[in-house]
Amino acid sequence: MNSVDAGEVWLFSYGTLRQPEVQRAIFGRLVEGRADVLPGYALSTLEIVDPGVITASGSALHPIARNTGNPVDKVTGVALRISRAELAAADTYEVSEYVRVTVRLGSGTEAFVYVSAR
Repeated sequence: MNSVDAGEVWLFSYGTLRQPEVQRAIFGRLVEGRADVLPGYALSTLEIVDPGVITASGSALHPIARNTGNPVDKVTGVALRISRAELAAADTYEVSEYVRVTVRLGSGTEAFVYVSAR
């Protein structure tokens, strides 16, 4: 159940990448996801200034996950199964305050996620 095709990856989203309009703008399609959690992180809010990201998401305020190191902390979201090309498109969408890291989700799935670069 946790496996993906060689050209596909899991991307955990807790924010705007779950929005249908953002998925259409970034991936050119809607991506089905499955509920999961990101342990050891908590959410805060980031004000985005990139006009393209604000237009795609409809908001200047975006959630951002920060590593707390506390396994009790959890961020809820969805694991999206996407292609490596779509992952590259997501890299372009995310602003510099986010960094992509590899994590193990609550389900045991290894996934990429964008978290605070600080």
